[in-house]
Amino acid sequence: MHRSPKPTHGGLITAALFLAALNLRPAISSVSPLLALIRDDLGMSSAAASLLTSIPVLCMGLLSPVSAKLAGRVGTERVIRWSLVLIGFGTILRLFVNSAGVLLLTALIAGLGIAAMGPLLSGFIKLHFPNNVPAMIAVYSAGLSLGAALASSLSLPFQSDSQSWQAALAVWSALGAAGAAVWWTMHQKNRSGSRKISVSPSAGLPWRNPEAWLLTLHFGLMAACFYSLLAWLPPVMQSLGYTSSEAAVMLTIFAITQIPAGTILQRLLRRCPSRLLWLWVSSFTQLAGLILLFSPLPWLAAALIGLASGTLFALGLLLPMDATATSHEAASWAAMTQSAGYLIGAAGPFIFGLIHDAAGPFSFALYGLMGVTVALIVVQWFVAPFQTDKKAHSKAVPAKRVDLSE
Repeated sequence: MHRSPKPTHGGLITAALFLAALNLRPAISSVSPLLALIRDDLGMSSAAASLLTSIPVLCMGLLSPVSAKLAGRVGTERVIRWSLVLIGFGTILRLFVNSAGVLLLTALIAGLGIAAMGPLLSGFIKLHFPNNVPAMIAVYSAGLSLGAALASSLSLPFQSDSQSWQAALAVWSALGAAGAAVWWTMHQKNRSGSRKISVSPSAGLPWRNPEAWLLTLHFGLMAACFYSLLAWLPPVMQSLGYTSSEAAVMLTIFAITQIPAGTILQRLLRRCPSRLLWLWVSSFTQLAGLILLFSPLPWLAAALIGLASGTLFALGLLLPMDATATSHEAASWAAMTQSAGYLIGAAGPFIFGLIHDAAGPFSFALYGLMGVTVALIVVQWFVAPFQTDKKAHSKAVPAKRVDLSE
């Protein structure tokens, strides 16, 4: 007899998705408010310190295709579960850091977990919630942004209380432990019930598809801006005369305003489904925020940039799903866009640091981010038209809803 999914099971899957997303940024965003302390303590240059952000992003770029293939062999849920363990392990190791090399190693370990898990969540959403993708993108985006907000706002207070930046970085391993526990609970329920773990051959990555490359370039430019700001916003604010606490608050505003972005976007798309409209609104808002960083209104600038970044990321996740008809294709397109896209994005914080080392003032690097945002706007003009055609095709070939009770 065909049974409907149990609400508790569906709720557990939603909670698992949220906790997985919650773990994607704290290993990176917890470093930024403490970057000045870390650089002074370990004697790191700006370029070397930027690697704490660039290494995890680089891992996301290099390992996304491997992640898709691994999930096709052993199952998406299993890869995500062990990725959370790896993130937690890399983060707790920061408690014992006494050199720049060891700290960079922890960034690599956590980055491997983030890289393995990140691209699989898009396919996971399309598989389990094929008729409710925008809502689950909102859940995903909220978890992602909340994780960044918590780490960016609380790391400095944790450091003040413990008098140890190592402890302030390591405390975020608790999120990895919580996420792994929930995914293990879901695994146990799957084993005790009749539902099988989703193990299926993944679709090949669309390397020869020009539309996929446009989406990849779009994702890469967006990621370059976002991770540059995530890594360098507090030092930029401090260079403008603000205290470390005030700079940390601005980073928190940048992170918190991303939390409702997915939900807001979901409602906006119901009123006007045009992808191009909201891509351009978000990009021009980001450009305005970057300009306002030089004004007496940095708080407003951080809020505008955060809201724009959150909306652009949610749209970046949605566009490959628009362009595909099945969960396997969605996972493969997400793997490609996030693979080469994150390779582009990883260069952002590093180049930002290099420019600062070479030029001194941060203003030159910020002008560079404005130029990247303008390039993003141009790419969006080419991305949006074929999204309409692909979305129509996707509706003509609807994805099969998965019954979690089977």
